[in-house]
Amino acid sequence: MSDHVYFFDTTLRDGEQSPGATMNLQEKLRLAHQLEVLGVDVMEAGFPASSQGDFESVQTIARHARNIQVAGLARCVDSDIDRCWEAVREAASPRIHTFLSTSPLHMKFKLRKEPDQVLAMAVAGVKRCAGYTPNVEFSAEDASRSEKDFLCRVVEAVINAGASVINLPDTVGYAQPDEFAALVKYVIENTPNSDKAIFSVHCHNDLGLGVANTLAALRVGARQVEVTLSGIGERAGNAALEEVAMALKVREGYYNLTHSIRTEQLYPSCRLLSMTIGQPIAMNKAIVGANAFAHESGIHQDGMLKNRETYEIMTPQSVGRAQTDLVLGKHSGRNAVKTKLESMGYTLDDQQLNLIFDAVKSLADKKKSVQDDDLVALVLEEIYRLPDRFRLRNVSVQSSDGSGVPPTAAILMDVDGMECSAAGFGVGPVDAVFNVIAQLVGREPELQQYLVHAVTGGTDAQGEVTVRLRDKGINAIGRGTHPDVIVASARAYVNALNRLAKAERDGERSHCQHGD
Repeated sequence: MSDHVYFFDTTLRDGEQSPGATMNLQEKLRLAHQLEVLGVDVMEAGFPASSQGDFESVQTIARHARNIQVAGLARCVDSDIDRCWEAVREAASPRIHTFLSTSPLHMKFKLRKEPDQVLAMAVAGVKRCAGYTPNVEFSAEDASRSEKDFLCRVVEAVINAGASVINLPDTVGYAQPDEFAALVKYVIENTPNSDKAIFSVHCHNDLGLGVANTLAALRVGARQVEVTLSGIGERAGNAALEEVAMALKVREGYYNLTHSIRTEQLYPSCRLLSMTIGQPIAMNKAIVGANAFAHESGIHQDGMLKNRETYEIMTPQSVGRAQTDLVLGKHSGRNAVKTKLESMGYTLDDQQLNLIFDAVKSLADKKKSVQDDDLVALVLEEIYRLPDRFRLRNVSVQSSDGSGVPPTAAILMDVDGMECSAAGFGVGPVDAVFNVIAQLVGREPELQQYLVHAVTGGTDAQGEVTVRLRDKGINAIGRGTHPDVIVASARAYVNALNRLAKAERDGERSHCQHGD
């Protein structure tokens, strides 16, 4: 048995199913590139049959990815499998990942089929996949609640049908580490042809055991882990890529397993995801949280001063939290900005570089130095935004001075290419800004969430604002950054409105394409 662990990242598929984590095509392409930089072995780019938009994003990613396997998800249904292959076929190394439920509960109530029918469906589906590519993965959905012997029958049959990877998911996060390891071990040892496939696990975090179950499975023979950045995903999420990778690295002598993850790219990858979907990384998040390498206790600080290893089992540098000597400021040149961006995994063309360089200069006039997180924020703000139907030009706010006049906002913006302006009031400056923008675009969305946090430390830090809007049954998240929190709020609100407008256009296009 090989001692190498393959990392299968499903941030773009299962991760995007996390509420509020929807990404546009540009954002998915950027994240897909970062997954290559990170050293991920297989990237699940989406579920092509689920929508025309998902099909197009998977197909585009497959065409661009060169040093990573690209997988698409498909039910054990001919139409899904055909659609999936059409989406991934142009990848340098395409994979079809097909799945079917095997637990008594799912077979009875979800599929409404007998076990023998399910077995036949699984075999037929895998054979159809294998007709397209030898790189076929089969997932026994809800494996952790399946009967062991039936699971072995299904696994043996689909391996014979052409599956080269077998995934045993803990779909609902129900399993405990010892029992999950026992299940994986039982299937491997009691499936006659198990040596002809790589066994994989996909563990959800409903009981907070996603990573623990994943690591337990590796101890008994699983050699592929299905994970997401920061553990995002359905419900409570998935096993976190960064936690599994660092557990294997820090406890290498315990697991005796290798992997290809470039751990110094863990923090940049999770930070990129955070800023893309507008969901801040929790302060106490393992590996990549702001407090992961912070020490406040006097006893801990004393120990750290004497020997770092007294209270740190890994270095900040090992996960990409290293500080560099290259500090960007208003006197920095274009080449310094380019070098810094390339060291962070960003390759921009000349036009994009000029745009970021000007933004760096502008920001450096407002704060002493431009830090790594500031630079990431600028790239996401200036390069990887949606094409704007609504574009903010200027924000002016007059706060209440105690005279009884409510806060006032004056907004100048483009709406469908036409310059518009208006002024209005609110109970506070942010409320005033949102009211005027809503008036200019002719919408009254419901504000469901408003979050503010600093991109970096210091009183001159950029504010990063995330808003969640709902209008006509559609949800959208917007993000904006700026040294002025009011301006950042306006940018986030307009960004969310653009996403709402795009979602409506996509819905109308899909409606026309399906003729219903």
